[in-house]
Amino acid sequence: MLPDKDGPVVGGGKSFPEGEDLSVSLFREYLRLKTVHPDPDYDAALRFLDRIADELDLPMRKIEVCPGRVVSIMTWEGTNPTLKSILLNSHTDVVPVYQEHWKYDAFSAFKDAEGNIYARGSQDMKCVTIQYIQAVRRLKAEGRKLMRTVHLMFVPDEEVGGHKGMETFVKHPEFQKLNIGFALDEGLANPGEAFTVFYGERNPWWITIHCPGSPGHGSRFVENTAAEKLRHVINSFLDFRQKEKHRLNTSECFTLGDVTTVNMTMVKGGVAYNVIPAEMDVSFDLRIPPTVNLQEFERQIKEWCKEAGEDVTYEFAQKHMNQNLTCTEESDPWWNAFSAACKAMNITLEKEIFPAATDSRFIRAVGIPAIGFSPMNRTPILLHDHNEYLNEHVFLKGISVFERLISALTSVPAFPDET
Repeated sequence: MLPDKDGPVVGGGKSFPEGEDLSVSLFREYLRLKTVHPDPDYDAALRFLDRIADELDLPMRKIEVCPGRVVSIMTWEGTNPTLKSILLNSHTDVVPVYQEHWKYDAFSAFKDAEGNIYARGSQDMKCVTIQYIQAVRRLKAEGRKLMRTVHLMFVPDEEVGGHKGMETFVKHPEFQKLNIGFALDEGLANPGEAFTVFYGERNPWWITIHCPGSPGHGSRFVENTAAEKLRHVINSFLDFRQKEKHRLNTSECFTLGDVTTVNMTMVKGGVAYNVIPAEMDVSFDLRIPPTVNLQEFERQIKEWCKEAGEDVTYEFAQKHMNQNLTCTEESDPWWNAFSAACKAMNITLEKEIFPAATDSRFIRAVGIPAIGFSPMNRTPILLHDHNEYLNEHVFLKGISVFERLISALTSVPAFPDET
């Protein structure tokens, strides 16, 4: 096997389709690893990453943050390792699939005649993992020396909330040792010509409202029933949902990340057709922008519960309160380096609040600026969807984008407190 433009031979003896760019072949190999919930094969990912670290001649650290949950870190030490480092973060897990709705096997990484690669994780976010790796491979093959240290981090369990992954790891002494100054993490595709960049996230609140009431026989008009209270709660939340949807649809300035989404996701209650239940529960998934006063919003929820009737209570399964935003002013050295590199490549950036949740929220929560960026333009947003795919040409362009971004970010001059 001959080397390609990415430098040394890729693949550790693996055979790849003739004529296919080896970066694409590596991407497809990684996509075939079934790191899918509820039982992700993390061992396969670790073996794959071990091989990559050997190929790149980079040391690999592994930290088991929870039983069976390992964070892996490849480190390319800079010429001035005392300076703050750059983190390139990606997660190894992917969400489940409904195979009957897919054109092709979701873990075959099938490539069609147009170069579209179909696989779970092709957009979220195995593409970015391989783009980081191949960008570093190219820079090393060119003999480049970077001033700041670069850490490539591969974390588990992002798709199930990150509790046994990044959320735990940011509190670990090994994380502190990385001395991170700036982080890149996942973003979203953009169907247009521009590339979307995310500087903050909405806070996910998963809430269950508990409605107790008077039980009785299904043939009677019983007063103060759980269902009546439940209806009032549901109406309050869904009326608010409609208002937020209207705000989004009538403002040219708003994106999904600028409004609060409300979705009723579970209802529980009742034991038989002819028995009025003594209690009923309803659950909602709320995603709240960092511009919202969270204390006031919770007071509104309390008021809705009070209006619904006596003894209506609520509890959170998840309640994030982090409202940190990453600076995107040109006066900020990190952002300036990022945006200037993009301008040099004629890349148009659209800045947004991320509408869902990523590991970036845990990074920002410990005071580290983080940008969510997946270089995929001219691409429909298909994360978590059936027939998720990424075109090989878009994927390959992303490697070149990260090559420039890594060079720019590692060249940010030392801050006064670093000298």
